[in-house]
Amino acid sequence: MTTNQPQTSPSTTRREFIKNGTAVVAAASSFSSAAFAGSSQMTALQTSLFAGGSDVIRVGLVGCGGRGTGAAAQALAADPNAKLVAMGDTFYDHLDKSLQNLKKNPVAEQVQVDADHKFVGFDSYQKVIDCVDVVLLTTPPHFRPMQLRAAIEAGKHVFAEKPVAVDAPGVRSVLETCKLAKQKNLSIVSGLCWRYHQGMRETFKQIHDGAVGDVMAIQCSYNTRGLWMFERQPEWSDMEWQMRNWLYFTWLSGDFNTEQHVHSLDKMAWTMKDQTPLACSGTGGRQTRIGKEYGNIFDHFAIVYEYPNGVKGFSRCRQQDGCAVDVSDHVFGTKGRVDVFKHRIYDPKGEKTWQFRDKSKNMYQVEHDEFFASIRSGEPLNNGDYMTKSTMLAIMGRMAAYTGKSITWEEAMNSKEDLTPASYEWGPIPVPPIAMPGITAFK
Repeated sequence: MTTNQPQTSPSTTRREFIKNGTAVVAAASSFSSAAFAGSSQMTALQTSLFAGGSDVIRVGLVGCGGRGTGAAAQALAADPNAKLVAMGDTFYDHLDKSLQNLKKNPVAEQVQVDADHKFVGFDSYQKVIDCVDVVLLTTPPHFRPMQLRAAIEAGKHVFAEKPVAVDAPGVRSVLETCKLAKQKNLSIVSGLCWRYHQGMRETFKQIHDGAVGDVMAIQCSYNTRGLWMFERQPEWSDMEWQMRNWLYFTWLSGDFNTEQHVHSLDKMAWTMKDQTPLACSGTGGRQTRIGKEYGNIFDHFAIVYEYPNGVKGFSRCRQQDGCAVDVSDHVFGTKGRVDVFKHRIYDPKGEKTWQFRDKSKNMYQVEHDEFFASIRSGEPLNNGDYMTKSTMLAIMGRMAAYTGKSITWEEAMNSKEDLTPASYEWGPIPVPPIAMPGITAFK
């Protein structure tokens, strides 16, 4: 193939894609350990032999937006013998923009994507997986379970952006995939980047070592302004409009408390050593983003999580212009309190008793540094436990706000609510109604 045009799959229709995606998620939900029979015989690529028996690690990017472009640059910076050799996206303009930006990056010499390895379409992820050693998954969260499963089954190491799913069937699928990755000796590193921040690591070590005594309460806020939105163009189908504005559709993003606020909830989970809550309840709604151009997600949430021994986690998030910004986390204990973002601990009188003073390396780079080091060493990292639990914290909070009910962890984890749109025999998928789906699906 000598053309400069990317490879596409015109034979794969939107209807077939959604239908197949639904089948994959449904199958993943019932995937049992029996399906892994004999998989212990399957191991990761030998760390000393990658592309063509060389020391080169072939990297593929699936999802060529801003975060994906950044992840690709950081992956290449993490290992001098890593080469970006394949890229895939639903839209060619995304892929082309990402590639041009990477060619202006200090890692440009490691960007070696030829015309034969630029893939466009819903199935581009599979084509990328087929020709690389390491896969970077940065597509909208809806696709994460399916794409992660495909990469691990193919024996590839994976960096998976947060969150890892938008509903409980997706979370259960990812849990099974992470078990398979362990059997295959493959690394899965999560995009929950604060776990790779040195100041945060030291702060949570202090908490876990008892610097504030027993944890009594946690308060996390992600109150920020509105985000990007692309006005619909006359030539766009409903599907293209939703895909280009995936943030605003629950089936694609999981709502913003799942897509964005999961960072804060991950720090709540980290505080509790990833112990799961008993239940949660809360509220939310659409106050400022009420037009059709904003799909069907909320613009504010307030959720309370209940843990054993009476510990409570108070969570709030908001995406509204013209309001105060507050992105912070606080932990309250019997011996003091922690300002998590400032890496400071105070006693009950307000006197500072500890502070992290060193300079932290860029956490986005650190996660890739450690990811590639694990591949080279043959000692894989697997972030599956916390990345699925933190994702589920966000999902159960959304369920509580959408339904107005108290949701237990068991109800949330066992939920059959699948946000994958029903397949249609003709035409594009219609715009979801403003009314929220799955009101009783968790029962």
